Amino acid sequence: MTKSTKKAVWLCLKAYVPAVFFCAAAIAADDRVQENALQPQGLDYAGIYALRQADPSLTGAGVKFAVVCRSITYINGEPQNDYQPDVRHQCFRPGQISFYDLNDIPTGISPHSTAVCSILFGEDPNAFNQRLGRFYYQGATPKADADVYEFWHFLINNVFLGLPPNADILTTDTGSQFEDWWTRGIESMAEQYGIVVVAGIGNGYTAYDPPLYPAAGANAIGVGVVDSVNAESLAMRLSKFSLAYPEHSSSGPTANRRCKPDIVAGGNCLAAAANDPNRYEPTGDWSSFSTPVVAGAVGLLLQAAKQDPNLSPAVSPEGGNCVIKAVLLNSAVKLPYWHKGLLTKEDDHIVPLDYVQGAGLLNAADAHKLLLTGRHKTGNVPAAGWDISQLAKNQNPQNAYRLTIPEPAGKLITATAVWNERYSNTYPFEPAPEKNANLRLEVWAIDPNVPEKDYLLDYSDSIVDNVEHIYCRADANYTDYKIVISYSNPDDANQPDIANHYGLTWNIGKEPDKNNILWYDLNADGIVDEADFAVLAGNLITSIQSPESYIFGDINNNGSIDADDLQTLLHHINLKADWRKD
Repeated sequence: MTKSTKKAVWLCLKAYVPAVFFCAAAIAADDRVQENALQPQGLDYAGIYALRQADPSLTGAGVKFAVVCRSITYINGEPQNDYQPDVRHQCFRPGQISFYDLNDIPTGISPHSTAVCSILFGEDPNAFNQRLGRFYYQGATPKADADVYEFWHFLINNVFLGLPPNADILTTDTGSQFEDWWTRGIESMAEQYGIVVVAGIGNGYTAYDPPLYPAAGANAIGVGVVDSVNAESLAMRLSKFSLAYPEHSSSGPTANRRCKPDIVAGGNCLAAAANDPNRYEPTGDWSSFSTPVVAGAVGLLLQAAKQDPNLSPAVSPEGGNCVIKAVLLNSAVKLPYWHKGLLTKEDDHIVPLDYVQGAGLLNAADAHKLLLTGRHKTGNVPAAGWDISQLAKNQNPQNAYRLTIPEPAGKLITATAVWNERYSNTYPFEPAPEKNANLRLEVWAIDPNVPEKDYLLDYSDSIVDNVEHIYCRADANYTDYKIVISYSNPDDANQPDIANHYGLTWNIGKEPDKNNILWYDLNADGIVDEADFAVLAGNLITSIQSPESYIFGDINNNGSIDADDLQTLLHHINLKADWRKD
């Protein structure tokens, strides 16, 4: 689109906005929630409560977390040991949490870690908030146990020595702008011992956060944050969510061009407050609090895999964490504007994920369903499933999975491959690229009767990522498909001749709902009005000044914000969200 055309669109906006309508923004706020409603509602948005309703036994029992928390206070660069959640709060059960720290000064309470641990482990059937009334507070994994580590203690006594914590999941919202020995050490733990690492990606450019390590690293699950809606009512802000925005959720690419985050979740959760055993307060839209939502979902998946021998490969120390990551990413929900890489017209085969949404929004219930489909090895497989396997250059340089879609019209194929990158297991944990394999993922439409009609439907082949992700429409004329995972350059003489474990998942879904109001309600206040035209105008100007920016507003997906998007927005004037109360 030329600058003159964009200026014309801008003039159209100036003419349309004042003349078309006027919005009265008075909202009758009613924060009271249904008696005994579950909180935090961010867990409901992520599908965790739906999962627990389907299987009430999934409470995190038998799962162990390692939660790494920073001290809040530093004096002359020294941490003052105030990193602990306030276990006096009534949402924590006695003995649920143990502590590991420097032991040289008295420990103190951290409001931040109190909130994080309550989202993970809290349970209080008689909780109360003055604005919300009474509710049932239940964290993601209320029966799980945890070791909470002070950050520097963990680095000195675990990471530096290459000793993994005695835990199934390592989670932290602590991060660094730069890769360092300790971030690589955590990557090495994930690769060496199969521990699942879940970390916050950072709070966006408004907080001056680029993608933070270890979340930005290869072997971690990097978590971004989805903002609450822009509502007056506290109950609505805690239960309704909009999109992940780069100003609030750090986005890729990383300095080495890796695509991050991996997944997003709501962050504004009702959480336990420190120094008052009965108080709960909202956390706000921060990746620190979307991270325990994802970590909690991982805990439920691990519990399910531990309890069922048929699912045990998903907890194998040799690549099980790749399966869990692949299951999460493959079942994630694509929010409006999802696109690989930047929001351009072209599909991107070398960038596997969206730079802000990752694979999309966490859906714990669907992830659990996908996990329960069980392991299916190469050959004929059902329409949804997963595998943990390996490639070897001189034995099986590719693996193929063949599936059938009886009614392919309007269906979407999602496939995800994940593998761990290799690192030295001693300080300073240098990368070991000579031991890494670069993998490629393909989806083929095949004709069993006429092989000449087979064709490559889509592929994902990142140069730097150890995730490959395909999200493509099935061909209405083909019922048979083949998913192929192989080396990216099988004829490369430098390709290491080593076994490379991978996790692979796939499933079939329906076309996304284009009627989602978040395509048009650009300021997420629950109604399409003049404020959204103002946002569109601002985004149009930004797109002219910074063509490489990640900007919402290309409603028609033609690669630019233009007059067609303006017309589409006009067609949705006064469209209201179901939660909006005027």
